[in-house]
Amino acid sequence: MPCIDLHIHSFYSDGSLSPKDLLKLGRHHGLHAMALTDHDTIEGVAELQQLGQDAGMTIISGVEVSTTYKGHTIHILGYGFNPADQAIHNWLAPLQQERAQRNRRILAKLRELNIQIEHEELAAISKYGQIGRPHIAQLLIQHGVVSNFDEAFRQFLGRGKAAWVPRSTYGTSETIAMLHRIGGKAILAHPAILDPNLRLQTKLIDELVAVGLDGLEAYYPTHTIKFRKQLLQLAEKHHLLITGGSDFHGATRPNNQLAGIQQNFCPPASLLGPLLAAMGMQVPRQITSNRT
Repeated sequence: MPCIDLHIHSFYSDGSLSPKDLLKLGRHHGLHAMALTDHDTIEGVAELQQLGQDAGMTIISGVEVSTTYKGHTIHILGYGFNPADQAIHNWLAPLQQERAQRNRRILAKLRELNIQIEHEELAAISKYGQIGRPHIAQLLIQHGVVSNFDEAFRQFLGRGKAAWVPRSTYGTSETIAMLHRIGGKAILAHPAILDPNLRLQTKLIDELVAVGLDGLEAYYPTHTIKFRKQLLQLAEKHHLLITGGSDFHGATRPNNQLAGIQQNFCPPASLLGPLLAAMGMQVPRQITSNRT
């Protein structure tokens, strides 16, 4: 069964690979389509789209935005916008500035714990794009403070831990509206993270549909078959789009492998047709022929 992967991160945010390397890996995994969904930045999107065009791979523009809704952190995946549109660059700029300020506050908290990491070190470790907690975790490993990423987040960087710093985000409704203004679609990312029993999401999805939510990321590595089935039923109830992605980060999150035919995770390429049609994009012939 042909696969797609519409949730991928590069070194422009907290992933480890370049768009060129991601495309190479995607082709090796037999993917029919990919989307680069870096956190709060679209810096690598046009690059991957050009590479995909040259290689005959369908590439959808994407971004992952952390938002807040009634006290909950909600991740929204945006698809199908024009990465050359200055409006989305302007809209993302405050989020990027907030990330930089948050990093400085985290480093200050670490210094209070007698852990010395300089901002220059942090800037050097991420040469290409947005800097975030995974980069700080990498430096904690290099300094011998922790042995791996999980330990860094459990002890210092996770919510409520010793060096935790909250950050300002846009509201979920505002984010959905913005994506619509620039011609994009808004998808609820990895819904199981909110509540693996789906008790919270059912009401949440009802409310977000009312403000314009377009779809659900039903195919995600940690979703059980039962959970995915429940999401598919909710999507059918609300006439929502269905997407899927691995949340691949490369070396910074090695447990999440890129989707693929030979992998344990393979969102079906049949999901792509409705999504492309909703975005007004042409459905590739090989995808159409695989819908049966």
